[in-house]
This record gives sequence, structure tokens and C-alpha cells, in this order.
Amino acid sequence: MSRLILELSISLDGVVAGPDTSPAAPLGRNGERLHEWMFAGKTPAESLGRRMADVGIALWGEEPTFRAPCFVVTRRPAETIVKAGGTSYTFVTEGIEAALRRAREAAGAQDVLVLGGGDIGRQFLNAGLLDEVHLHLVPIVMGAGTRLFDAVDPGLGLVPREVRHTPAVTHLIYGVQH
Repeated sequence: MSRLILELSISLDGVVAGPDTSPAAPLGRNGERLHEWMFAGKTPAESLGRRMADVGIALWGEEPTFRAPCFVVTRRPAETIVKAGGTSYTFVTEGIEAALRRAREAAGAQDVLVLGGGDIGRQFLNAGLLDEVHLHLVPIVMGAGTRLFDAVDPGLGLVPREVRHTPAVTHLIYGVQH
């Protein structure tokens, strides 16, 4: 079976989005610094939160970097949006488990990623659904913003699996103990 992987950039002080997010600053103040390195790959399917989708769909343009079906967890229904290059946004109102089922169907045997932001990441962490957490530690201090581990079950067990360094980011891979 495919793995479910939470994939997030994070600052040294645990922030995954800067303060003051808005349509003009979808990643918050200085938040783009967290994500400059990451838009080069391709994945089979993703789940993301509605806030990330709301601020990003127009910003990402007609051919977003995802190039995969994206399942947006939301309370507000909307029609599926199809973009060039294989990206589509399907809005799932039945919760994270329903979004995960649909993403796994789309991905087949390939892994499924959970992307931004902090709230959706916490939901998957607290539900015990994740197999791995990939944190991309960017050597900056944000000072304020959305923190990933606020309100996460303190009994969460993360097992270090791999560390890789690049000039711009340190990649930390953890297994999740259930």
C-alpha cells in the first residue's frame, strides 16, 4: 500500500506559514522564504487545506507545479477545477479520511502527499493517518505565524529515518509511530 506523507517546509522556530496571510501574501509575511527550494518535482496525488487552495489557485496560474490531482479538504463545496499539466483541484467536504481515499485512488500504488498548511497537517497527525513526516528545515526564524506542532497530540511518536543537507534546506524524514 502507498504511504501517506506530510510534506512541509518549516522554520527553525516551527513556523510553516508566516503571519498575516492574505490573498496578496498567501504564505504570510516572509513566508515565501520557506518555499523557494521546493517547486521542482512531480508527485502522483496530494491533499491540501482549503486556505492553501484559496490563496494559491490563482497565484499558481494555468499550469501549476503540482501536475497531479489535488484533493482540497474544505467545508465549502465547489466544482472541480482543472488546470494544464495534469493538475486538478477536487473539493472534498467529507473530511480528511474521504480526501485520503480519493487521493489514494488517484495515486494507485504511489505515495500520497499532504501539503500545506499547518491546520491540515495537524488534522492528519492527530488522526494517526500519516506514515511519514518530511520536514524541510529552512535556516530562518519567522518569529510568528502558523506553527505545525501547536495542538498536536503530545503522545505523537516520530522516529528519525533520514537527514539530508543542501545549501538552502535540511531535509528531515521521520516515521510516525502509531
